[in-house]
Amino acid sequence: MRSSSYSLMAGAPRPGRRAARAVLVLALTAGAATAVPAAQADTPTATPAATATELAAKPYMGWSSWSMQSSKYPGLNPDGDYSYLTEANVLKQADAMAAKLKQYGYEYVNIDAGWWMDKDWKSGFDQYGRQAPDPVRFPNGMKSLADHIHSKGLKAGIYLPVGLEKGAYGEGKVPIWNAPGCTTADIVYPDLRTTNGWDSAYKIDFGDPCAQKYINSQAQMFADWGYDFLKLDGVGPGSFKSGDNYNNVADVAAWQKAIATAGRPIHLELSWSLDIAHAADWKKHSNGWRIDTDVECYCNTLVTWENSVNDRWDDAPAWSNKAGPGGWNDFDAIDVGNGEMDGLTKAERQSYMTLWAISKSPLYTGDDLTRLDSYGVSLLTNKEVIAVDQNNSPVARPVTTVGDQQVWGTKNADGSYTVALFNLGDSPASVTAHWASFGFTGNASVRDLWSKSNLGTYKNKITATLPAHGSRLFTIKPGGSTLATTSHEAEDAANTLSGNASVAGCDACSGGKKVGNLYTGGKLRFNNVTVKKDGIYTVKVAYVSGDARSVNVSSNGGNGSSQKFPSTGDWSTAETVSVQLALKAGSNTITFDSGTGYAPDIDKIVVPRSV
Repeated sequence: MRSSSYSLMAGAPRPGRRAARAVLVLALTAGAATAVPAAQADTPTATPAATATELAAKPYMGWSSWSMQSSKYPGLNPDGDYSYLTEANVLKQADAMAAKLKQYGYEYVNIDAGWWMDKDWKSGFDQYGRQAPDPVRFPNGMKSLADHIHSKGLKAGIYLPVGLEKGAYGEGKVPIWNAPGCTTADIVYPDLRTTNGWDSAYKIDFGDPCAQKYINSQAQMFADWGYDFLKLDGVGPGSFKSGDNYNNVADVAAWQKAIATAGRPIHLELSWSLDIAHAADWKKHSNGWRIDTDVECYCNTLVTWENSVNDRWDDAPAWSNKAGPGGWNDFDAIDVGNGEMDGLTKAERQSYMTLWAISKSPLYTGDDLTRLDSYGVSLLTNKEVIAVDQNNSPVARPVTTVGDQQVWGTKNADGSYTVALFNLGDSPASVTAHWASFGFTGNASVRDLWSKSNLGTYKNKITATLPAHGSRLFTIKPGGSTLATTSHEAEDAANTLSGNASVAGCDACSGGKKVGNLYTGGKLRFNNVTVKKDGIYTVKVAYVSGDARSVNVSSNGGNGSSQKFPSTGDWSTAETVSVQLALKAGSNTITFDSGTGYAPDIDKIVVPRSV
């Protein structure tokens, strides 16, 4: 389960994106505590808990049930909303993954929301207030299913919403497993305040030691069943909720602690649309975190481009420096394998997979693996593209300002660069990657990763004409030389500041300073920018911006153009983007003008000495 319908809330996502979730929310809050016998399981052999880095050294790969069970595509949910989720269907997908995708690194089979719900979405719980599988959906229980998944050489994943579900409370009288004297009344606040993205659960009070014992009991149940992965959903701050009731950092820490003592390594993934201000907490206590709302459209396909695949290009840059071994930015499912059912053009499917790969998002598909089309197979099984997602290079981010045409890239350990070109516009357009954006000049060899072909040598740049929503993905190997440049600090006394613009301290900036307060007319003009000859120069701009902001950039008093700088994630992190400016031989000025809005803070510019 992911998001819900919050159309009546201030600041809610655009209408329609999640309207189908209303049924889910109502059912979650209406579930009754049903006495279901505790699942029997073999006692696991105690093993040392895996460290986060060992458990998530690379982004995970696999399949999730949610995309299909949430879709209105004909035939997917014939017995009512979300009815796709059954033991039989999960087994089919596990068998298909083993046959078709396992050899490429896909290994997790993840069961999403509803495994403890009947077809009317009423919850079932055992005598200890823990979720119990619905006997109609999962007649052989969750351990049997995990055993089958393991028999295929795969890993099994399961799901929970954060908090104590209302249906598990049982008037506060339900005992906690392996915790004599503890009941559900002990583990929540007396006023029964609610939490999670749907307010479907009571907030757990970790000031009482019984609370940790309840989380331990859930983690032990999953370990006994043999699960390798847990998606904890509705976590805040985030999920379009804020405030103390929705701060679940303590829950996430409790889950990390419980998993460490459960005797089985379990990957802990957090969802959905989490607050970036708590990125350090998510990384400290989990192995992955959703950075955005659901990718699914809750319509008659799995996804659509506008609702909400294309949102990731706007939202990903802020998170780019938050991920690494042990914890990864999760962009949600990659539904690129089923053609018509996906609801995307071929160009959109390729761009979708490209962004996920260069961002090192987990690669888990929500498609029907028994019905993959040939193009979908070519996307999901391209070893060179998968390697981009799984290698040890940094997460890619935009190297140009962000409009309809964008260039993203990162430097690899062998000195090459992974470079992606995107046309997010609704009509064909050309996109150019300049080698100067990456700090080198001259010739470079280019390999196209999607076509798996060497394109030859290109001098100083590569340009591609892309279809609407199209992309290209290259490996660029420099054969020329390091670009000779001159840096100009924003705080240099020779520059001209006007309006509100002022110098401020900046630990992340070169020289320890930047120019900020560029708003409603504030300007920064770099003076005496000298180059050897006339030409169009690729000027790198180092900046700081906690959100995406636009600024008019011009040279020598010209009109310039408005350039949108992607977020650096917070106001203490500096990043760079490149802009193209016409400069003349000799001395030039370069101006950053906030106009009527708010511009990013500027650290410095780096200008090639010659074109």
